Amino acid sequence: MRRARPGAPPRGAGERTLTSVGTGAGFEARQDEASGEQRPQKPGDDAPLSKLWHITLSVSGGAAPLREVRRGLEQLAHDHPFLLTSRYADDHAEIRYWEEARDLHDAAAVALRLWGEHRSTSKLPPWEIVGLEVIDRETYHLRIAEGYGPPPAAPVGVHPF
Repeated sequence: MRRARPGAPPRGAGERTLTSVGTGAGFEARQDEASGEQRPQKPGDDAPLSKLWHITLSVSGGAAPLREVRRGLEQLAHDHPFLLTSRYADDHAEIRYWEEARDLHDAAAVALRLWGEHRSTSKLPPWEIVGLEVIDRETYHLRIAEGYGPPPAAPVGVHPF
């Protein structure tokens, strides 16, 4: 699968194709044409290099009705389409997704705002963030390959613990 902006036609073709998670315009410009491998940023490159980060956000608080927790997480997944999976109980939840950001600091800042910014629109419980893990794509895949990382985020969706 080729990386491109969602809806961007492949080079030399006039029709749309399916794409994977978008990485932004600055990312594609620095891809090696032959291999598709990411090239290091050269001195003088103006645009920051964008990377994909795997986010695991843990929240916890007072008990809430399971039906409302599930409905809120489903709405969050609808509002934030890059969510991979959410697991929940009546007093805690874990949300896993991919985020595009220039560096770890930017990815963590966006992740820390996710719950609060969507709390009212998704009608999420008034829980607090109690954990955050941000790892780059290479580290995520290395952990999975070695068998000691978080299990792959499948099945996708909202599920009870």
